[in-house]
Amino acid sequence: MSDTQLTTAETNIRPAVKKHIVGSHHVTLSVGHAQEDVDFHTKILGLRFIKRTVLFDGAVPIYHLYYSNANGDPSSVVTTFPWAQLGVHGTRGTNQAREVLLSVPDGSLDWWHKRLDQHGVAVHSIDVFGKRRLLFNHPSGIEYAFVPNVDDPRVGYAGNGIPAEYAIHGIHGVGIHAHTPERMVDFAEEGFFSQGNIVEDGDRAAFQIGDDTHGNYIELTGNRTDEQGTWRYGAGTYHHFAWNLQTLENQDAVKFELDGAGYTDISELRDRKYFKSVYVRTPGGALFELAVTHAEGGWDCDEDPRELGTKFQLPEQFEDRREEIFAALEPIEG
Repeated sequence: MSDTQLTTAETNIRPAVKKHIVGSHHVTLSVGHAQEDVDFHTKILGLRFIKRTVLFDGAVPIYHLYYSNANGDPSSVVTTFPWAQLGVHGTRGTNQAREVLLSVPDGSLDWWHKRLDQHGVAVHSIDVFGKRRLLFNHPSGIEYAFVPNVDDPRVGYAGNGIPAEYAIHGIHGVGIHAHTPERMVDFAEEGFFSQGNIVEDGDRAAFQIGDDTHGNYIELTGNRTDEQGTWRYGAGTYHHFAWNLQTLENQDAVKFELDGAGYTDISELRDRKYFKSVYVRTPGGALFELAVTHAEGGWDCDEDPRELGTKFQLPEQFEDRREEIFAALEPIEG
């Protein structure tokens, strides 16, 4: 082996890192109009509005809105891109993430059923895995479910008319529809840190990913009826589900292992200001993000923690267009 070959080989050796996924990080959706999205997540669901900024990719200004529980915990954040202003719509179908699963306190479903009904949101109860949950839709049509959990330590946001004892803890997991859901099981078991212990209920199966005991469920529905759903941005569709990798070293090691296992539809590192991310398209069609809230990031890197979500934030590359961008966006209150 020549010196040049040796140098090349050495640069491809990664340092030993204990690879793992902590749990979930956030959910990102393509929704309809901005104001209806803010009203739905804050005035109806009672989430905390923690960030208003824009999509960092591309040249077209689109809001990126963030909502969370009381502390903005990883595993509690729902983020949205309101695409209807530009007339861009998606199609829900199979081979995509479909359902936003949110964790609520055990015993709170009757209260939530009444609240949703009072706000004109169609809601009904079903039993899944032997437990009752509530199903309802975002104004753009995206499917939501409230899943009751005992001893979820995450603190719900007591505001916007929601008492603390009923407030949403955070994410429960992600519901994915797939033509061949067994391929997603293979992916999880081969390289994505499945805890195993798959439970089944009809055409639905569930298991947990990573270290956490909450907020990290994947629920797979075998769906050979619907047409392929869209993967691009478009109002009314689920864009991606993000996992918490905790450190950049761990993120890089997990990416390297996935790539080496043949899951090569994976992006380079993207700086999202508040966190740094890598994206991988899974065999079931759902887009997963490997996210790290890095030292220079976090929700309070550009705002006082007491004022989160009150000011319009822009990434540095767009600052010289602030007035133009702000004027092009739909005004929002809240």
